[in-house]
Amino acid sequence: MSAQHDLLHPAASGTVDAQAAPSALRIAVVIPCYNEALTIGQLVRDFHVHLPQAQVYVFDNNSSDNTGQLAREAGAIVRNVAMQGKGSVVRRMFADVEADAYIMIDGDGTYDVSAAPRLVDRLLHDGLDMVVGSRVSAGQGAYRFGHRTGNSMLTGFLSTIFGRTFTDILSGYRVFSRRYVKSFAAHSSGFEIETELTVHALELRMPVAEVETVYGARPAGSVSKLSTCRDGVRIFLTILRLFKSEKPLGFYSIAFALCALASIDLAIPIFVTYLETGLVPRLPTAVLCAALMLLGVILLACGIILDAVTKGRIEQKRFSYLAVPAFDPSGENA
Repeated sequence: MSAQHDLLHPAASGTVDAQAAPSALRIAVVIPCYNEALTIGQLVRDFHVHLPQAQVYVFDNNSSDNTGQLAREAGAIVRNVAMQGKGSVVRRMFADVEADAYIMIDGDGTYDVSAAPRLVDRLLHDGLDMVVGSRVSAGQGAYRFGHRTGNSMLTGFLSTIFGRTFTDILSGYRVFSRRYVKSFAAHSSGFEIETELTVHALELRMPVAEVETVYGARPAGSVSKLSTCRDGVRIFLTILRLFKSEKPLGFYSIAFALCALASIDLAIPIFVTYLETGLVPRLPTAVLCAALMLLGVILLACGIILDAVTKGRIEQKRFSYLAVPAFDPSGENA
């Protein structure tokens, strides 16, 4: 049995309380919440059962019900986040909480808490920085068709740009290393934060994995905060924004190609007429062709320059990532 497993399951190995040893693993469960009074209490209690050594934090994002009170009564540490949006909550969670492993899970009670020890074991045993709990629907109504279809389309689009590593980029059930959390600069404010979390790992080529987890239906009376169309468009635009900022040469090369093709397409009839008659009868079109080609060259030059800038920025992010020591279960490097 590995040392990591002993830390997660102290009763099985005879290990004393994880907090008693300075090298012991600190696990933090961070739960972003907005009006989840129906599920938050049971969710916190389930984590106390399956990961009794973990510290559970609930970040209440201006709930109008008694989410915070019920979470506190169940044994969680409750923090309030005034700025609305899941991305804003994730930014606060990662900044405020200190731990060696972070479990992020939505507060709607749809994810399988019993899988948490398995996800953390995978993170530690394989030396990973992020493990995503990819969703496997437990029932017909658990994972709505619109959400599933949109997720598949967005996942495929992201994979085309950044590489095929994940099958469920929008999962709200993830485990992170401290290195990941403290090197992540959240820019998104809403549900598109999951896309940004995924791209951050791919951009720095972090070791990551997916583990299938059961995804259940919301309890009666609980309403999803995710809008299939509105948030789907926001996530798609976020992918485009990240494509432009993280892979500018590819983004601007596509713009250059479109301008160049349009210019050539418009120029062919003019060129043919010139060869036949020696005249250029459509001077405005010729000027437009030249302008489009010039615009394309400028965009390509911007892509080349920004690509060099982006590589320097990624190197700085990589240094920030490496500046955080990895968790050592043996305690030899503590």
